[in-house]
Amino acid sequence: MTMIRTQKIGFGGGCHWCTEAVFQQLNGVTKVAQGYISSFDKNDYFSEAVIVSYDPQIINLKDLIEIHLHTHNSTSNHSFRKKYRSAVYYFKENEKQYEYIEHVLCELQKDFDTAIIIRFVIKKFV
Repeated sequence: MTMIRTQKIGFGGGCHWCTEAVFQQLNGVTKVAQGYISSFDKNDYFSEAVIVSYDPQIINLKDLIEIHLHTHNSTSNHSFRKKYRSAVYYFKENEKQYEYIEHVLCELQKDFDTAIIIRFVIKKFV
């Protein structure tokens, strides 16, 4: 019997119920928790987001980030950006993800005519 080793990543970008519905439909996603997330320092305010638990052998992080970017207004600096922060939240125990996330976002920028407005933030608590 093989044990599934799930990973988790957080996404913010719009109404957490809408974001939750997108990720619940994906093969390889084992759980989606929605609510409010904050981080550290200048990003310590709460904004709506989801935490996605997934099996990386079925769906990879790049695909999740790409889906996230294409399912919310990731290039607009609108007036509700504080409540609906466009963000990728990685967890302190997965700090090595930061460079990979940054690489993926740079690579996916080619899909958009204007700059992606997104924040990389560390989630305080697991």
